[in-house]
Amino acid sequence: MDTKKLQAVLTSYGRTFLAVVLYAFTQGETDLKSILIAGAVAVVGPAIRAINPKDPAFGLIADKATAELNKLAKADKKKKAK
Repeated sequence: MDTKKLQAVLTSYGRTFLAVVLYAFTQGETDLKSILIAGAVAVVGPAIRAINPKDPAFGLIADKATAELNKLAKADKKKKAK
């Protein structure tokens, strides 16, 4: 995974974690452990999808699809340039 993609993933997880933690706090939850657990639970679902190589949005299939789309885009660009 390249640095740019990793940064995007971590930023997404961070936003989700922060949103849930802030929501729990604003709803009157004061136990720090409970707040942090709620934040961790919020990122479990997307994390499971990210490590599944067959997931069409995040897994190996997505990487292959992106590579094929990039090839097609380059070929189309060359075709239009002629």
